Amino acid sequence: MVRSQPLASDSIAGLARAAGVGVETVRFYQRRGLLPRPDGAGGIRRYGEADRRRLRFIRTAQGAGFTLDQIATLLALDATEDRAQVRSLAGEQLAVLDRRLAELQAARNALARLAEKCSAGGSGPCPIIAAFDGADRPQASG
Repeated sequence: MVRSQPLASDSIAGLARAAGVGVETVRFYQRRGLLPRPDGAGGIRRYGEADRRRLRFIRTAQGAGFTLDQIATLLALDATEDRAQVRSLAGEQLAVLDRRLAELQAARNALARLAEKCSAGGSGPCPIIAAFDGADRPQASG
């Protein structure tokens, strides 16, 4: 998957552009040990297809909600082909995503109720603004 290292061809800017990230993001991943720093002949470092694949892997795993520490673990597990451990990490991440989805659904439902109260009219402060303000202001009956 992300192990082989063919001949390098891109500069760090080219690698970043190909992955849709900034150069500083590439450097950050290198500092975290997620992306290797190639040796640079004449001071110019070149990156190849394996680096592009690894960078895409990191970005895709982040999109699935994995932390950088978890991504480092996944990359290390790739070398061992320990599918059981990868499945375990994926299961943990699914549980995290399920909790986040439940929280988002609850927030959506609360906002929908507030929007309904707001559209119902009435007097007094707007229910949405009052809820975000956290004020327990009494609402005028109407």
